[in-house]
Amino acid sequence: MKLDILYKGGTVTDSGTQRSTKDTFVESAAQTIKRIFGSSDSPLGAEIAEATSRLNKIDHAVYPKPSDTRLIAVANQKGGVGKTTTTVNIAAALALAGLHVLVIDMDPQGNASTALGIKHNSGEPSVYDVLEGRLSIDDVKQVCPDFDHLEVVPASIDLSGAELELADEPNRSELLHNAVISFLEQHQGDYDYVLIDCPPSLGLLVINSMCAVNEVLIPIQAEYYALEGLGQLINTIGLVQNHYNSDLLVSTMLVTMFDKRTLLSKEVYTEVKEHYPDIVLDTTIPRTVKIAEAPSFGQTVIAYDGHGMGAIAYREAALEIARRSEQVIKELATKRGEN
Repeated sequence: MKLDILYKGGTVTDSGTQRSTKDTFVESAAQTIKRIFGSSDSPLGAEIAEATSRLNKIDHAVYPKPSDTRLIAVANQKGGVGKTTTTVNIAAALALAGLHVLVIDMDPQGNASTALGIKHNSGEPSVYDVLEGRLSIDDVKQVCPDFDHLEVVPASIDLSGAELELADEPNRSELLHNAVISFLEQHQGDYDYVLIDCPPSLGLLVINSMCAVNEVLIPIQAEYYALEGLGQLINTIGLVQNHYNSDLLVSTMLVTMFDKRTLLSKEVYTEVKEHYPDIVLDTTIPRTVKIAEAPSFGQTVIAYDGHGMGAIAYREAALEIARRSEQVIKELATKRGEN
């Protein structure tokens, strides 16, 4: 079957022969979709048209560079909410936009390292060596193969023993903080974002993560149980603020695994947005097969399926985060009494 590409004033056949050259141009993606699917009443046609429009918009968006390095822990003590997925894809989206990003994997499972295509076998230089003081972040970081502006401090199963080994250290909650500060002092202005993927628990690793940053990003699954756990998580962060890091700010919440077809997802989003209107992103992350598949190929969904709805949503979320930078930096300065 022959496929003709429509032109104004003519067509080009599948063999590449142009029938008319007068006043010609290739039809837009939107026009192609409309021609194939007809009216916008077609659900598939409407979905493709929406994805095309959003992708075109995000491709031309400018991601503002923050005036200071943003240090963000991605945390939720409830597992399975898209915490690691959010960490790696927000990082990838920012790096794709030209911003310089460092991801620190603080989960002994090393899932963030896997998704970013980073070696993290037992015995490999990792964040475990950084916490133990044997190596610096510069010594262990690796460049993500898919994004030149994205570097990763990997985690391995060796990290699982760190909590017991470091329990008696006098400055045990400040180990990662000291390493990050030292690293950034040596690379003044080189990094726009440092994202830390926390394990789904409250222990020494999470406390180290929250002491090393000044912001927390909370991914919230669009399910009822997520609402139950959110209050507990906020209380936990409050304890960290009171006892370890008074500058810590919950700056961002992102609703993940959102299914626009269900009333429950919409109700969860509305509930969270009503309680935290200033920090919940307008963007929601859909539940898609591609997002779940990507880590098995050692990739983020942005590298694995860059034109899909999951990648588009994470790029939009990253844009929102970038656009809020100066507001958050100002809030942090006020919190520290600098203004």
